[in-house]
Amino acid sequence: MTPAARLQAAIEVVDRWAAGGTSLDRVLAEWSRASRFAGSGDRRAVGDLVYDTIRRMRSAAWVAGVPEPAGGRMLLLGNLILDGLGAADREVLFAGLRHGPAPLAEAERNGCGSPLDSAPAGVRLDLPDWLLPHLDGVAEPALAALRQRAPLFLRVNSLKSDLDAAITALAASGITAERGPLAPGCLRVTGGGTALAASHAYLGGLVEIQDAGSQAAASYAGVRTGETVLDYCAGGGGKSLAFAAAMGGAGRIYAHDISAGRLAQIKDRAARAGASVTLCPPGRTDELDGRCDLVFVDAPCSGSGAWRRNPHAKWRLTPAGLANLVSLQDSILASAARAVRPGGRLIYATCSLVPAENSERVDAFLAQRPDFRSGRAPLSLTPLDGGDGFFAAEVVRLT
Repeated sequence: MTPAARLQAAIEVVDRWAAGGTSLDRVLAEWSRASRFAGSGDRRAVGDLVYDTIRRMRSAAWVAGVPEPAGGRMLLLGNLILDGLGAADREVLFAGLRHGPAPLAEAERNGCGSPLDSAPAGVRLDLPDWLLPHLDGVAEPALAALRQRAPLFLRVNSLKSDLDAAITALAASGITAERGPLAPGCLRVTGGGTALAASHAYLGGLVEIQDAGSQAAASYAGVRTGETVLDYCAGGGGKSLAFAAAMGGAGRIYAHDISAGRLAQIKDRAARAGASVTLCPPGRTDELDGRCDLVFVDAPCSGSGAWRRNPHAKWRLTPAGLANLVSLQDSILASAARAVRPGGRLIYATCSLVPAENSERVDAFLAQRPDFRSGRAPLSLTPLDGGDGFFAAEVVRLT
């Protein structure tokens, strides 16, 4: 595909996403299936254009000189302006070439160039205006970082490898990596990441894909050898596997999630990692009541700390949606607490930057549960720390 054809494909994907409730990943996957002429490089390029544009949707519209929300054509034009592409180069891409976008109209050409530094905060930071008061305690540079692409991080599986051996194994597949931030087993991929899924290091269980912030939250849990651990909102099991590695395989790890589909991923991942994880039926942890040394709750949330990776989520979140998440988080905490034994610990975590989903939920829980007390100081990370934004706090059961 030519650069102009890639641009036109990205325009169409953005328009399809904006027109319905389908996730951005699904729209891109549907485009890929329907575009068999597109090679792997084309698919990556179109995906990058689409995700960059959705991350910066408000600022792209602003510099393109159009109202919000705008169509994919003007948003992609604004994205090119944000990337510093000059007027002459934009004319080449919008030249009406075969499979490319139609030429720029005079109004489109003349409307370009509104300076971003004069825009309101919500436009500059690419956030919904209603959400700004919920984030007023977060430094503006941290919010601005959500407009950028996220690095690819790996967790070295200490059951099978160490940092140096993993770096060597990755290099054999053309993947370069260096020691990453926030967690002792973290690697940052610096090149060749597209080869990861087929590499021996990945298929052999030496490494797992896991954000540095997520790894830091798992490390904060401080699992101990021989403990009984319940990963209450396990999802695909990334933290369950991190716990298994940290415990050296000596302990009992239970994974629970309300989604059977997400839980189903854990069996193969655990086998690849050489870890033992027992799956609980969705919605059923009764047999663990009062038995667990540690219950880890990575609660469903806005995902605001990870909006670099899932930028569509910030535009689909509503005030009612945030209120529903807060209510769900309280309900999950109440349910998960039943599994904590006297003297045991509960870790509450989210990949959110919103205090209403983080410290306020812990305070609300403690106000309702005098049989628990605060534990260690919370973990609070933003993208400026290197990984996704993450929060984790410990409470301890007294009786």
